Amino acid sequence: MEVLPDRDGTRVIVCAGEFDFDSEGLARAALDTAHRDGIATTVVDLSGVSFADSSMLNTLITAHNRQHVVLAGPLGEQVLRLLEISGTGAFFNIAADATGPDGTRPAVEPR
Repeated sequence: MEVLPDRDGTRVIVCAGEFDFDSEGLARAALDTAHRDGIATTVVDLSGVSFADSSMLNTLITAHNRQHVVLAGPLGEQVLRLLEISGTGAFFNIAADATGPDGTRPAVEPR
């Protein structure tokens, strides 16, 4: 996981590989820090996530309930399936990717 420098009140957290019980602590800590820092929008880039389970879902739901979170893709089939099965796909703000229209700033608009 990588936390990119803040831009215009937005922080991007880039997740890659497996997002499960063993790795959710890092994501939770990054999301908690963004919340404590008063970040207006936190973009969670899931484009590099190959596997996700209920631990990821719980972490993202918790963050979404207290701060503006945008999930950025493109989301992998497994992540999409998890959101579909759990019925949480419509719950989240989802952007096609983590890049804004000018090609540099983080996405903040859901699709």
